[in-house]
Amino acid sequence: MSSCSTKSDATVSDPNPAALENEGCDILRKRGRVRRRRISPEAGRALEILGHAIEYLTDEFVHSGGLLSARNAQLEAVQLLMGINRQIYFQCPEVPSMGERWRELLHLRSA
Repeated sequence: MSSCSTKSDATVSDPNPAALENEGCDILRKRGRVRRRRISPEAGRALEILGHAIEYLTDEFVHSGGLLSARNAQLEAVQLLMGINRQIYFQCPEVPSMGERWRELLHLRSA
């Protein structure tokens, strides 16, 4: 919901949604590009449940005609869930690119 900032001190128990959101942005900045991830069944289920909860709260907000304000509890809840969703996703290991796989294979053969 907001742009990436430069600080990342978030944990799952951190009540600050902005800190959770910024964690994912920092990871993307470090890598320079988006990478595929190997998502475990447990993480996949958590992401699915969080996605449904985010969608439900967002739909409720829109249908109730909620106002966009800085102190709207419903929007803060959505931001918190989105931050946790990103944190779970970024904890999943990255899938090596095709180039990385080839380099690894060639190093094994030359050793």
